[in-house]
Amino acid sequence: MPSPRLPQVVTHRVRGTLRTLALALLPGLPALMPGQAAAQAAYQPVPALAEKVADGTLPPMAERLPTVPLVVDMAAAGKETGVYGGTATTLIGRRKDTRQMTVYGYARLMGYDTDYNLQPDILQGVDVEDGRRFTLHLRPGHKWSDGVPFTSEDFRYYWEDVVNNPDLTPAGPEPFLRPQGELPTVTFPDAETVVYDWPVRNPRFLEALAQARPPFIYRPAHYLKQYHARYTDPATLQAEMAEVKVASWAALHNKFDNMYECDNPAIPTLQPWKLVTEGGKSRFLFERNPYFHRVDSEGHQLPYIDTVEMLVASGGLVATKANAGETQLQARGLSFKDISVLKKGEMDGGNYDTLLWENGTASQIAIYPNLNYADPAFRTLLRDVRFRRALSLGIDRHMVNRALYFGLAAEGGMTVLPQSPFYRPENLTKWATFDPDEANALLDEMGLTGRTPYGIRLLPDGRPLRIVIETAGERSEVEDALQILSDTWRDIGVELVQRPLDRDILRNRVFAGLTMAAVWYGWDNGLPQPDTPPDFAVPQQQEFFSWPMWGQYFQTHGAAGEAPDMPAAQRLMDLASIWETAATREERAAAWQEIVDIHADQVFAIGLITRAPQPIVVNHDLHNVPKEGLWAWDPGAHFGVYHPDSFFFAPGPAGAMN
Repeated sequence: MPSPRLPQVVTHRVRGTLRTLALALLPGLPALMPGQAAAQAAYQPVPALAEKVADGTLPPMAERLPTVPLVVDMAAAGKETGVYGGTATTLIGRRKDTRQMTVYGYARLMGYDTDYNLQPDILQGVDVEDGRRFTLHLRPGHKWSDGVPFTSEDFRYYWEDVVNNPDLTPAGPEPFLRPQGELPTVTFPDAETVVYDWPVRNPRFLEALAQARPPFIYRPAHYLKQYHARYTDPATLQAEMAEVKVASWAALHNKFDNMYECDNPAIPTLQPWKLVTEGGKSRFLFERNPYFHRVDSEGHQLPYIDTVEMLVASGGLVATKANAGETQLQARGLSFKDISVLKKGEMDGGNYDTLLWENGTASQIAIYPNLNYADPAFRTLLRDVRFRRALSLGIDRHMVNRALYFGLAAEGGMTVLPQSPFYRPENLTKWATFDPDEANALLDEMGLTGRTPYGIRLLPDGRPLRIVIETAGERSEVEDALQILSDTWRDIGVELVQRPLDRDILRNRVFAGLTMAAVWYGWDNGLPQPDTPPDFAVPQQQEFFSWPMWGQYFQTHGAAGEAPDMPAAQRLMDLASIWETAATREERAAAWQEIVDIHADQVFAIGLITRAPQPIVVNHDLHNVPKEGLWAWDPGAHFGVYHPDSFFFAPGPAGAMN
């Protein structure tokens, strides 16, 4: 019988008083054991590794696991205890998408459970004092995928030799490591302890460690030192530089220091699977990490599945290949429009289920008026909130929903999802109901009363009011939705012109102020919590297409772009500072709520549809994939929060969890 479940304990020191908080064991939350003694006697050998253990290439499982592994109670998580073996095939759209294995593997220092609570994962625990001093406790005996110990030296190497080396990282530590511009003192008391100590509170530190794209504040020092000028003689480095055709040792180091990209078979990892394909182009194999730190309560080392196979497929063929059974687990490359063909294949004897998960983005289709557009007349127009409200009121979202989503999506502007504590139903509908009369009244109030013979309004300089919306040309539903908009906008005197572009070209044009308006998804994170950094919702990132220049100004510390010069945008920046310096979670929540409310009122982005189902194709024999889930990038890492290392193959009825 497995040892009794114990909650993970995280200590917080608040204003000098030690307080211990136990995280509730919620569905999907791995249960942590006090040690491995009970499970060790019952460890179940991995058949795929048996030969390597027998010939001494690998040590036995007890020697491969940390002294205190992360023990997952499958029953408590609502899952089945799995069996070893099998190859899971999934499709990717391009070679660089191998990085999705880092996302899906979701081994993080800190990670989210399925209720989006933070918990230690790679870490054994963390002590937090006054929100500014973080003591990270590593698992004794934890090893990289090549068997070398994972210790505080890997954190020291990152801090001293990578992020604070101007040759490797000219910009220095990332913003989450510089709260209010302050850098921490980082110390390494012993092999299993790392201390980050800031002079001010850092509310974004732990959240950053759990991201879909993690910051990797550690590196495999034993591997990367061979490419570092501090540890390797110049002649050896010069030979390596010539071999890979780079001009500096820093470029050499950065080429191999690619833990997120997941395209270097030689770099050790802590993820559940490790890339083994050398120089692949269309087929990539990832084999189990024999030193992975998680086990189930019956002694199986995770992952259950031996191998993950990624095959490159054209985006337009993903649904067809899924229909033909060429993938065991698929969501990327599939959209709502594919559901009918997938369901038909399922009913025609396809060996898969098509699940419909809720989407975690704030909006599936959102229009971003570029407030930094280069044309002065249109910039003035786009900055007038009455104009943005009029455009939103001129959209028949119900027609879009019926025509493109069979009425299964939610209609409204861009705001947070109901799973967020900042969700207010009135924000979903604010300036987002179809009301052409009100839209016309707002445009008349602005003085846009002149019209062409075809009914299109005229700008003060006599040009027709023609809004050019640029798209990435990747989603047919976007073009279809804009076609519906073109009819209803014409009724309020606005002409809509679509311009499809390559994704990279679109981004560059937006960032340069050359795009009048663009279509993209809403916020990737549609369910922010009080401790979620609000960077993506305030003018601090050029990636928010409504204010690229303001984002550049913040990201470059004023060296590029423009400072926000609209009162609502300036208030958002103030709220970001309030969130940053808040002493309590309640203060951060209040700042977040005002940010969300401002967006709904100011219509910085015009949302059309939200919560459109995301199709998930799951092979009948693949177990432990939840029937109901949330397809969210961050937080959640798409499949990651559901821990694919716990998925397994076994014959029987549909393996998706109820």
